[in-house]
Amino acid sequence: MRQRFGVLLAAGLVFGASACTRVPNNIGYIVDEQLAAGIQPGVDNKQSVQQTLGRPSLNSQFDDRQWYYVSRITKQLAFMKPKAQTQSLIIVNFDQAGNVASVERRGLEKVANVDPVNDKTPTLGREGGILEDIFGNIGRVGGVGPAAGGPPQ
Repeated sequence: MRQRFGVLLAAGLVFGASACTRVPNNIGYIVDEQLAAGIQPGVDNKQSVQQTLGRPSLNSQFDDRQWYYVSRITKQLAFMKPKAQTQSLIIVNFDQAGNVASVERRGLEKVANVDPVNDKTPTLGREGGILEDIFGNIGRVGGVGPAAGGPPQ
């Protein structure tokens, strides 16, 4: 009986420990370092970059002269919030003719953590309570005359 309990306890501990492992998740473009290193300024153009790396994750907002390839690997422990482990941002800049002007690489140093202030957005203006919300329109609706916004008499 004790031996069976020991086996069940050991199996439960192994199962419980495996449930607490971090689960990796790849988000976005999957970077092939050899292909990315092969993009050369002055040699490649938009068509060759798209054939080599595929379609970009994002284009520049105002013109089509910057392409972004974004990749991030996150790890998550059970139900906790995922945390970024690595990030790769490849920015391909093109000139007017569509040839590669430069290739920039950025990583996790450009990630910004944004923490909202409490759960309330500060606003300008007066603060009303629930009673003002309920009874605030009494006398304002259906009135006639200049005070109510109607035509003058």
